[in-house]
Amino acid sequence: MPTIVFAHRYLLSCVVLSVGALALSAQPPSPAAAPKAGMGIMVGELTSASANVQLRLTSTDTLVERDLPGLAGTVSFQLYKEGSDQVVGKQILKASEHRDFIARATFKSLIPGTRYRCETELASDTGAVTAGPVARFKTLPATDATAEVRFVVVTGMNYAKFHGDSRIDLKQHRIENNTNLPAPYAGVDKHLGYPALASILKLQPNFFVGTGDNVYYDTPDKPRAKTVVELRQKWHEQFVQPRFRDLFAAVPTYWMIDDHDYRQDDCDNSGNYHPLPVLGRRLMLEQLPVAQADDADAKTYRTFRIGKDLQIWLTENRMYRSDNAMEDGPEKTIWGAEQKAWLMKTLEASDATFKLLISPTPMVGPDDKRKTDNHTNIGGFRTERDQFFAWLKTKQLDKGNFFVICGDRHWQYHAIDPSGIEEFSCGALVDANSRLGRKAGDPASTDSDGLIKQPYLQDPRSGGFLEVVLTPAGDSQPSTLNFRWRDELGVVLHETSKPAK
Repeated sequence: MPTIVFAHRYLLSCVVLSVGALALSAQPPSPAAAPKAGMGIMVGELTSASANVQLRLTSTDTLVERDLPGLAGTVSFQLYKEGSDQVVGKQILKASEHRDFIARATFKSLIPGTRYRCETELASDTGAVTAGPVARFKTLPATDATAEVRFVVVTGMNYAKFHGDSRIDLKQHRIENNTNLPAPYAGVDKHLGYPALASILKLQPNFFVGTGDNVYYDTPDKPRAKTVVELRQKWHEQFVQPRFRDLFAAVPTYWMIDDHDYRQDDCDNSGNYHPLPVLGRRLMLEQLPVAQADDADAKTYRTFRIGKDLQIWLTENRMYRSDNAMEDGPEKTIWGAEQKAWLMKTLEASDATFKLLISPTPMVGPDDKRKTDNHTNIGGFRTERDQFFAWLKTKQLDKGNFFVICGDRHWQYHAIDPSGIEEFSCGALVDANSRLGRKAGDPASTDSDGLIKQPYLQDPRSGGFLEVVLTPAGDSQPSTLNFRWRDELGVVLHETSKPAK
C-alpha cells in the first residue's frame, strides 16, 4: 500500500497524549445529574427470531480517572418494527452494581428478515429520567430464504497500544517479538477511537464478529488487570469510545474471547494466578451480550444459521482446553470432548451451502514456531487439528464450501493447508497492534518446510479487518462468498471469490 495512506497516523506523534492525561480531563458529575449510557447500546446473539439488547447505566459518558462510573437505576427497553410506532416488546430492568450496572433485555418471537428499532429510557434511583440511545437491527433471514449477507470479522482491539499507554514495557515487547512496537495513533480524531470502526460502519454490514482479544487484561503487563474492578475497567474504557457507540447502535454483534480477554497471553486454565478461569468466564457473560442476563450456564460455543446459504460456527478455545504443557496427542484438546462432538454433529447435519468455522485462534497458519497454545503449533494441539481435518475429508465437507476464519494473529492472510482446508485471518483491527506475519518456509515458523500455500500474506503491516459477502445464486451463477481484507481506512488490500461447489 502507498506510504501516504499511513502518513496521517504518525504525523502528530510528537504531541500524543497519554491515556491517563486524557482520562483525567473529566470530573465526576453531581449525584443529581441525569443518567447516561456512557458505553452506548449493543445488540448481540441475533437470530431470525430473537436478539439481546444491552446498555450500561453510568453517571457520565467520559472517563474519570481511567474508568466510567456506573449508576444504579432502571432501563426501559421498547421494541418497534422500524417505521412503526406500535410497541412489539417492552422490558423494564434494574441496573445494579451486582452486574456492573448492565441491563440486558432478550426479545423473542421476532419475525425473520425484519428491521427493528429499540428505544430506551434511563432512570436513576434518585429519580432523574432521560431518553437513552436507540439501537437498530435486522433479524437474520429464515432458514429457507435467499439473501445477500455482509459481515465483518475483527481481532486485536488493543486500547493501550492505540492510545500510547506509557506503562507498556517497550523493551520487553522488543525481546518477545523481535521488533519495535508500532507507534500509537496520532490523528486529531484519536479521541473518537479506532478509525477502522468508522470504516466498518460505512459498509453497513449485517453483523460484526469479535473473535477475541477484544480487550487486553495484560497490556500493560505492569500493572496487569486481576481484580473484578480492574477487569471491568478494561471493558469500560474500550466501549466508551464514540466510534464504538456509533457502530453498535447500528450493527449487531457476536462475541468470542481469547487469551487476553480471558486471563493472559497464551493462557490455559492452569496456574493459581488472577484472574482465575471462573472470573474470566464471568466477565465475558457479564460484559458481552452472548447470553440472557440470568444464564450463568450458557454455552460460549454456538452456531447460527443465516438463510439458506450460510451457517457460522463460533468455537470456544480457552475454557475447555487441556494444559498447553501437556504432550501433544489424541487426548490433548482445545475444544474439549463435548464441544468437539457438538461441532462435528452440527457440521454434518447442516445443509447450508457455505459453512464457516470462526475460530479465536488459527488452525492452518503458519504461526510463530516458539508458541504452543493453538492448533498450528508444534507441541501444541496439532493432533486434534489433523484429526478434525481428516474427519472433514471423510464426510466430504472439504469439497470447497467449508472454510476457517480465524482471529488472534496480528496479520492478515489467506492460507491453504496441505489437506486443502483454507483459512482466512482477519488481522489486528488496530494498526498499533499489527505486525508482519510468518511466511511459509521460514525456519522460525510452524511451517519450516513450506508446505502451506499463501495466496495472500499482508505486507506492509497494517490494522484492518476481514469483510465477508455472500451473494446468492442467480442468472445461472452459483452462490458466492467474497473475502475482502481491508485496512483501517476501509481500503481493499486483497480479495478472493469462492463460488459454491
